[in-house]
Order: sequence, then C-alpha cells, then structure tokens
Amino acid sequence: MLIPGLEADLAHVPGTRSERKQTAIVGAAAEVFLSTGYAGASMDEIVSRSGVSKQTVYKHFSSKEALFVAVMSQMTGEADTAVRIGLPKVEDRAQLKAYLLAYAVRQLTIVLTPGLMQLRRLVIAEAQRFPELAKVLYARGSARALEVMASAFEQLADENLLQFSDATVAASQFNWLVMADPVNRVMMLGDEAIPTQQEIRRHAEAAIATFLAAFLHPDQR
Repeated sequence: MLIPGLEADLAHVPGTRSERKQTAIVGAAAEVFLSTGYAGASMDEIVSRSGVSKQTVYKHFSSKEALFVAVMSQMTGEADTAVRIGLPKVEDRAQLKAYLLAYAVRQLTIVLTPGLMQLRRLVIAEAQRFPELAKVLYARGSARALEVMASAFEQLADENLLQFSDATVAASQFNWLVMADPVNRVMMLGDEAIPTQQEIRRHAEAAIATFLAAFLHPDQR
C-alpha cells in the first residue's frame, strides 16, 4: 500500500520509460523509508517493491542516501513550489492581510499532511546518526521558506507596509506564529490532530493579527 499522498498509477505516469522507472523507484523507497526508518530500510526491499532491477535502481541512485534525498525532494516539492509563488500587488493594509493569510493557509495545508509529518518524524529520529539528512530537509523546508519570506518582507517594507530592523527575524517570527503550534501538535499527537481547513484559517488569522501588531508600518495603522 502506498503512503497517502504518493499514490499513482505508474502505468499512466507521463514521461520517458526511464522517468517512469525513476518514479516507481522513488515511490517504493518512500514506502520503505517511512515504514521502517532510514537505518532499517533495505535496498533489496526497495528493488522488490519498485518492480525494476537492482542495476536499474543503482543506475538512477548511487546510494541509499541519494535515494532518500530524492524521496524528500518529491515529498517537499509542493511546499517548495508554494513558497516560490511571487509577491502579488499589495498596496494597503487590507491587501497585505489578505496576502499573509493566503500564504499562511496554503503553507499549513501543505505541511500538515500525513506523509510530510511522517517524513519529518523520521528525519528527526535519525538526525543524530545521519545529520546530513536533517540538513537536507531543513534546507529544502524551513530555511527555503524563511529565505523567500524575508525577501518578500523586504519588498513590503520598501512599500511602507511593514517595518522591522531585520527581515530574516521578522520572517522567522511570522513562521513560528503560523507553524509552531499546529505542527507540534501533529508531530506529537499524530494524524488525528491534523486541523480542519476552518481551524487552519482561524489559527492563521490569529497569528497574522499578532504579527501585524508588531510589524505593520505606522503609515498603515
């Protein structure tokens, strides 16, 4: 059974035959990694589940670590795409609030999925033995989101919509206001703690109100 969020009818995956094989390998690897952990994952089991030869697996991925990085890339790809969305035209407080709310709701909806939460737990569990895996997940997740958000905040400050001394600090505080409590709950309590869309929106609205109380430019008050 495929991990939720990764299901695919591989016979209908677009691309070349080689690309379809790579998709099958990554999908099988995700199953194995998330069910047994990184250390316990067997390349033989991944080969068996993928339906391709061991030679083909190693042709695409030189090591188990490289394959795990590919799994992380696939599972975090949607979140990374979301943070890359450009800054829309924002001219006043109402538009600023709408932009921040849309961003927060989108990020929470993407991150708070069973597959990504399971991946996060796996990497944390393996962080001491395999610190490079944690570094990759951090770089592709939190660090990337902070970088993009800090850049957007700098543009908003130039338009006299936000005011701060350090854009990265402001982005970090925004991130923690939005993400910390929901993510921690799901990390500790499991899939049953994943909030509804109504709960996500209510939480995001409260987080943004707190953020704007600290960082809204005086001209917008």
